[in-house]
Amino acid sequence: METDIKQKKTYRIKMQAENKPAPADWFVLIGLVLTWGSSFILIKKGLVGFTNVQVGALRVSISFLALLPFALKRLSRIRIKNFHLFMIAGLLGNAIPAFLFATAQTRMDSYMAGTLNSLTPLFTLVFGILFFKRRTRWINITGVLTGFTGAAGLLYAAGGGMLNIDLTPAMLIILATMCYAMQMNFIKNYLTGYDPITIASLAFVFIGVPAIIFLTAQTDFIYRMIHIPSALPSLGYIIILSVLGTALAVIANFWIIKRTSALFASSVTYMMPIVSIIWGIVDGETFRLSYFLWILIIIAGVYMANRPVKNTTLAGKQTYSFSPRQRKRFT
Repeated sequence: METDIKQKKTYRIKMQAENKPAPADWFVLIGLVLTWGSSFILIKKGLVGFTNVQVGALRVSISFLALLPFALKRLSRIRIKNFHLFMIAGLLGNAIPAFLFATAQTRMDSYMAGTLNSLTPLFTLVFGILFFKRRTRWINITGVLTGFTGAAGLLYAAGGGMLNIDLTPAMLIILATMCYAMQMNFIKNYLTGYDPITIASLAFVFIGVPAIIFLTAQTDFIYRMIHIPSALPSLGYIIILSVLGTALAVIANFWIIKRTSALFASSVTYMMPIVSIIWGIVDGETFRLSYFLWILIIIAGVYMANRPVKNTTLAGKQTYSFSPRQRKRFT
């Protein structure tokens, strides 16, 4: 308990302040772009041998096992009354999106899923304003509206200019981005007193065991591994996705959130559509040049939404405001 308190006090000002990104932060961000931009094609390959529910459960289960050694080492440092914070973070940013993306990609190309995922920074801003008292400017609001316009236009173009397209998979992706956005704001406001490995590993502790039980007891996973030839290669793709694209990438993402801001961390989605589009074309998916216009509009909207809000004193020094709840946690 004493270690927990000291750790939180050490991070309280440094980590909650939204600092300007350093070169190291940009380097990690680019790595996340390449990793997460490739995750959609890996999900597609995983769906060859498994159902969407199994892909989601496998992604959570394997990530949990990969992070379990770190979790066991850190579990004793956490107060029991704070366990629910890690469970909420795990559900919002890992468990729910894993199943939503796998389900959506049974009826949607991987590059389209990657493109719609770029709405995450917009929802990060919206939720920050609505629930976490984030300050904003008109250019940020304009960016949100522009980004949503681009997303609507992209879906319209994907339907061949028809309004009677199947919006269900798109809505699932958008719901997943909303979960990501809420998790980023949640971590920035409630878990900044913990290091990234602690956040990532403990978040999976509370969702990993149920995922394993569900996978082995409620699905035909074992049967598929024994009798379906495509299951083993698909498992390989999901392992890559889980270890690199989920476990290690989540740690890197939390590291960026703590050093900079939730909005900067969510900006990884700027370039993710490019990576996912390249993989989609390589895999033979149909891509129309008209999509570029709407993708550029989405990226422009995300850029405007990500413009920082300066908070300065009369002396020109940057200051940071904390809610009463935040101040109480660190005293």
